[in-house]
Amino acid sequence: MARQGRTSGVRPFLKWAGGKSQLLGEFAQYLPLAAFRDRVITRYIEPFIGGGAVFFSLSRCFPFEKSTVCDINEELVLTYRVIRTSLLKLTSELAAIESEYRVKSGPQQEAYYYDVRETFNRERAATDFSRYNSRWIRRAAQIIFLNHTCYNGLFRVNKSGGFNVPFGRYKNPEILNYQNLQGVALLLAHTRILCGDFTRCRSTVDNRTFVYLDPPYRPLNATSSFTSYSQVGFSDADQVRLAKFFRELDRKGALVMLSNSDPASENPGDSYFDELYDGFTIRRVPAKRMINCNGARRGVVNELLITNYDA
Repeated sequence: MARQGRTSGVRPFLKWAGGKSQLLGEFAQYLPLAAFRDRVITRYIEPFIGGGAVFFSLSRCFPFEKSTVCDINEELVLTYRVIRTSLLKLTSELAAIESEYRVKSGPQQEAYYYDVRETFNRERAATDFSRYNSRWIRRAAQIIFLNHTCYNGLFRVNKSGGFNVPFGRYKNPEILNYQNLQGVALLLAHTRILCGDFTRCRSTVDNRTFVYLDPPYRPLNATSSFTSYSQVGFSDADQVRLAKFFRELDRKGALVMLSNSDPASENPGDSYFDELYDGFTIRRVPAKRMINCNGARRGVVNELLITNYDA
C-alpha cells in the first residue's frame, strides 16, 4: 500500500554524485517487490544512504515496520537528523539564507556562496557531531544551500574535511523546498539514523530484512575516481570487506542488493566483481554517468546490480 499525501512525491533533498534517482525505474524490476507486498520483508536497511533516492522511493510505497540508514559522512548524517528532529527551525534558517542570496546580483551571489563555504569550513572544528545541539540546524541549512548552489551539485571534501566545491553559477537554483523537506521528515520519523562504517548495521539484520548497498564506486580508470564524499576514501580493501559483509548478510537470511561500477565498461577482460561476488546473481544495467569533468565522457555505461536472490 503506497503512502499518500505529503510523502507521495518525496525526492532526495540533496544532489548526490552517484545518486540513483535516474535509475529507479531500471532498478525496480530487480527488487524483491513481491516480498515487500506480502510483508515477508518488514525491515529496510541502507548502510550507504547518500542522497537516499532508493530509501525515499521504497519508503513511500512500502511502509516497512523498521528502517535503518547509515553513512560514514558525518555532515550528511547531521543533516538527516536535523530534518527529522528540527524541521521548522531548519526551514526558517534556510529561508533566511535564501532571502539573503536572492537579493544579490550574480557576482554578489558568488561572493556570498564563498562566504558561507568559508564559515562552514571554519566552524567544522568546533562542531560536535556526536551529540545533537542547536548548532547543527545552521550547519544543515548551510549544507543544503551549498549543495544546491555549488558546481554540479557535488558534495566533495578535502582530506581535512573541508567542503571544496566551487560556485555553480546557476540562474535560479532551488534552495528551499518546504513541501519536500516536510515529506522527508515524515519518512524519517521512525527511521534509525546511524553514522559510521557500513558494518554498523550488522546487528539489526535478520531474515526479514532487505539491505541495499550503494558504496562509493570502484573507479573505472585513473581519471574517473570520485570517492571524496568524506575524509575517508573507499579502497579495494574496502571493496573486499564489503563483499565479505554481503556474504555475512546472505548467511543471516536477508535479501541483499548491491550496486557498483562495471569494470568491463572500460576493460572487457576485467572480472574484478565477477570474482568477488562469485555465486551470486550479477546483472549489468545501463546508467548515465553525470559527474565526469570531461563532458565527452559523460554518457551511458553499464553498472552492476548484484543480488543474492532471483528477481
